[in-house]
Amino acid sequence: MAPTQSQFVDTINVSDIAQSEGFDTAAQIATETEHSLSFSQAMRLYPTAVFWAMVMSFTIVMEGYDTILMSNFYAYPQFKQKYGTYYPDLDQWVINASWQAALGDAATCGSVIGLLINGYVTERFGHRKVIMIALVVMSAFIFLTFLAPNIGVLLAGQVLCGIPWGIFAIMGSSYASEVCPLALRGFLTSFVNICWVIGQLIAAGVLEGLVDNTTQWSYRIPFAIQWVWPVPLFLVAWFAPDSPWWLVRKGRLADAEKSLIRLSSNLTPEEIRLKLAMMVHTDNLEKAMNTESSYWDCFRGTNLRRTEIACMVLAAQELSGEAFAYGSTYFFIQAGLSPSNSYKLNFGGTAVAFVGTCCSWVMMLYLGRRTMIIGGMTVMTTVLLIIGCLSYPAVHNTGATWAQAVLTMVWLGVYSSTLGPQSFALAAEISATRLRAQTISVARNMYNVVQIIANTVEPYLINPTEANLKGKTAFVWMAVATVTIIWALFRLPEVKGRTYEELDILFEKGVPAWRFKGTQIDLIRETDYIRGTAGEKEIFAEQRETVEE
Repeated sequence: MAPTQSQFVDTINVSDIAQSEGFDTAAQIATETEHSLSFSQAMRLYPTAVFWAMVMSFTIVMEGYDTILMSNFYAYPQFKQKYGTYYPDLDQWVINASWQAALGDAATCGSVIGLLINGYVTERFGHRKVIMIALVVMSAFIFLTFLAPNIGVLLAGQVLCGIPWGIFAIMGSSYASEVCPLALRGFLTSFVNICWVIGQLIAAGVLEGLVDNTTQWSYRIPFAIQWVWPVPLFLVAWFAPDSPWWLVRKGRLADAEKSLIRLSSNLTPEEIRLKLAMMVHTDNLEKAMNTESSYWDCFRGTNLRRTEIACMVLAAQELSGEAFAYGSTYFFIQAGLSPSNSYKLNFGGTAVAFVGTCCSWVMMLYLGRRTMIIGGMTVMTTVLLIIGCLSYPAVHNTGATWAQAVLTMVWLGVYSSTLGPQSFALAAEISATRLRAQTISVARNMYNVVQIIANTVEPYLINPTEANLKGKTAFVWMAVATVTIIWALFRLPEVKGRTYEELDILFEKGVPAWRFKGTQIDLIRETDYIRGTAGEKEIFAEQRETVEE
């Protein structure tokens, strides 16, 4: 049976400092140790945490694969002939705008359901079990998309596949945020972006390789490849350790200690228990702040501000012009490039995204999340402005058309080195630990709502049978991105170098976003103040008296 928190106070008396100074000081020592760890030291001490965070994040490869797959099928010759409509006046097969919008939104609608489910089941059963069940369900739903005889069945298959994808969408960053030390947290929570890109890189390679295939297998094989992921990922989840933060929230402190041992290397038993003391200390502080593990709590008190930030920073991915510039094969073809050249550019774009994400890890050593996100969005907005301006000479000048194509690659490189990975990292870090799954679920659903709107609007802006704006579509997204930048300047805080307990204190004190980086925190004094103002001092009295005795 796991020890109670009162018994746990006795178990942390494993060093002279912890024994003499008390439970609060034990947590403070662990916090100071977190701050003192360099990147290289953290890699040496937590190699298994790095491994498990990375392999569990690979669940998002499937979502990245499907995202680029479906959006790029609209221009795919054999796919259009199977599911599209022939327009004699255009002398071509076209997936009309309404079906493009429906197919583009189908998986996202399913994902909304999956995310709502995830917020409940992950907190109850843990990351591992939820991932394993979702993988089995997804394997069954793939049959619908692979065998779809018409576009209606294909649409239904996409909705159903979206349910487990919604669960996978936040699992990697959520798990990584709870198994990694502070020095590695930003790198491994943003690793999901490179997994997303890996999925897109595979899809782009498959599409480019099969674009000249004149049989039904040119679009059925890409669907069938989705069966490659579930078995190895199921085995990974089976052997992975549970999140120690989740185990602490469940009161399973002995299991949490075992999990920390599995996630670390060369840490002494004293260091393990001090780290566990910090987790229990943070969990108790959040209890004193009346933070529980329900969706309702995401919209109460200081958690409302944290939920707003998580929602907006993920929605910023779409608000920056992702529907137009990310996976822009359809734009290339409408601009006048051949299908072959368009898919080659698309494949090259995913390679740019991969390199960009790797570059973001180097930038993270020197720059904070806030700086990278705001700076990246400013550059991306400027690129959209130039693309829109080039749409005027592009009508009669192929050089301008190629310049637009190259600029979408530039946009993608900036996105992948700034906003893309950093938004995942910040959304996973910003919430209270007791509301991690729920906050990320709400935030990801906000992204899905914005994505549905963007994917619905974009075909009508660019489709030749609708507004036919072509490159001028960039002006629309430039305006939306500018408004998002203004929000970020006033509301987006810096979380780099802050432990979860320090973030709890900063939000509880109502510190403005632009002052998060420079605000100094006295951990013991601030936590005592918060406990007192919450009227919860009695919760901690027994622990402190036990230590002092």
